[in-house]
Amino acid sequence: MTTVKLGTQAIGAAGELLVQYQLLKLGIDSARLTTDSGIDLVMYVPGHQSAATIQVKANVAPKSAGGKGKLLLSWAFPDDSPAQWLACVDMSTDSVWLFPLDEARRRAQQKHTNGTRLLYFYIDESIGPKALRLSDMTGHRLETVVTTLLDEPARELP
Repeated sequence: MTTVKLGTQAIGAAGELLVQYQLLKLGIDSARLTTDSGIDLVMYVPGHQSAATIQVKANVAPKSAGGKGKLLLSWAFPDDSPAQWLACVDMSTDSVWLFPLDEARRRAQQKHTNGTRLLYFYIDESIGPKALRLSDMTGHRLETVVTTLLDEPARELP
């Protein structure tokens, strides 16, 4: 089997399609935007009064912290993103986490001078209690967040 190295654009497109697929499995319609405005998808949750925008960030697989440390998943995103939600994708496990953008900003462990933030969590559960771990993120799995949205009374989405 030949291994193909994906470019940044292909990784992003694959991440967007994975988010769309998972949303559709849960009964949420969404559409990809063709312009690069910081919004990748628009979703409409049945029973809610408005559509919501999503910025998708995707990784092919976990990386070593600092190049040599424990494995983690990380996503850089612009602090001034116009989207309402941030979808973080790990393509190695077809996993998606969904955060209201304000919460993603609060949880981001790094804020860079170039206007980006970095949200990351460790795959290794033995990391100390101050670090975010994979198990800390179960409430942000796309399936969990969307199920909660579907169960809520009609309202404007964040």
